[in-house]
Amino acid sequence: MAILQQFQAELGRAWIQFKRYPAESIGGIFITTSIFYGLFLSAKYIAGPTLQFGDRLDSVIVGYVLWSLVLFVGASIVGTLQDEAQTGTLEQLFLSSMGARRVFLLRAIASLCIQLILITIILTIIMVLTGRYLTFTPAVLPALAVVLLPAYGLAFFMGSIALLFKRVQQFLGILQFGYLFLLTAPTEEWTGTGKIVGWLLPMSPGAGLLRSLMAKNLPWDWGQFSIALLNGLGYFAIGWTTFYIAERETKRRGRLGGY
Repeated sequence: MAILQQFQAELGRAWIQFKRYPAESIGGIFITTSIFYGLFLSAKYIAGPTLQFGDRLDSVIVGYVLWSLVLFVGASIVGTLQDEAQTGTLEQLFLSSMGARRVFLLRAIASLCIQLILITIILTIIMVLTGRYLTFTPAVLPALAVVLLPAYGLAFFMGSIALLFKRVQQFLGILQFGYLFLLTAPTEEWTGTGKIVGWLLPMSPGAGLLRSLMAKNLPWDWGQFSIALLNGLGYFAIGWTTFYIAERETKRRGRLGGY
């Protein structure tokens, strides 16, 4: 019950911030959509009028929207850490009876609920502009969950680095390109050793499952889902544990309240 009440409080906080700064949300929708549409028009111009994308464009749309969502997930925890450190309230947050990790996780999930609204709007605009409409079924939700699970694990891992070193903006910028590869590479089509490598990469199995469902309109694959779930649980456990170790080390050094 306490967790539910805390989540409701964090959701209310996220909604207030969303309503208070609408220009930021509108700007994010415009920029994210414009970047994709610009790339789409450039590809059509280079390839000429005879270009036929087929379901490959659908797969690219899924990967791009996932990339936008995962970037938000990654920045939510690190951004919260740095904002709290700059305002001098980070130490108070770590003294919460709920525990810092739970606070960060619930806050990130609450913010995600708002972000999903924006992502849905972005996806709708992209589909209208490109004329490619994806398949939406209830199976999309568990497939999305196994993509977000390792994404939160990586976010906690980055949060642990931010706790120890405070400033990680440059590293985050480089990591964004790594996320783009993980979410757009067609690892589900790889064979042999490459297929095993694809299973081990974070978020790739879940992204492949989403592409199969939404872009290729294939039936639900329990085997692929099981691999994606194990992948997500493994990376989440790594991130969760790393954040705990970094928290203890930061407290031991007495650097929790510093910036």
